[in-house]
Amino acid sequence: MAVLAATAFAAGCIGTGAGIAEADTGVACLWAGDGYRQGLTISAGGWNFTCRTDSGGGPYWAVDHAVNGHSTVHNPGANSNPAGLFSPGARQPGTSYNDFCVGSQLIEGAEDIYQAVADRNGAMYWKAAGSIDLWTFDGGTGPQRSWRSSSLCYDGVLS
Repeated sequence: MAVLAATAFAAGCIGTGAGIAEADTGVACLWAGDGYRQGLTISAGGWNFTCRTDSGGGPYWAVDHAVNGHSTVHNPGANSNPAGLFSPGARQPGTSYNDFCVGSQLIEGAEDIYQAVADRNGAMYWKAAGSIDLWTFDGGTGPQRSWRSSSLCYDGVLS
């Protein structure tokens, strides 16, 4: 009987090392699709971010302070909807995904840093959070210019 109980316990523990421990009651924060435990601090774009929970118990990244050194996480840029990839508070350099028009002028998304935010219904989106000059790119990389041009802007609408 003891052997059966030990086998059942061991089987239940398989696979728990890769994720958040079962004793950890905090909600994981997402960064580029990877989960990080509550209280963990990561570095991205020259800034520290700490995984916290908001007043409703949801995960969010708190921006701590500027740091020197390389990012400790993958930074693909704000190249798609952040839902399921980033928790609120995460920041990424803008990409052509964030391009928009003002009249007939193209405003390139790569000119800003974007922060993942959730509206009151929980829908996620990117919101401009500062100039791209505030982001430190690793290894000689930098903002990627848009493939779009102002010719795609018509009365403020990007086509």
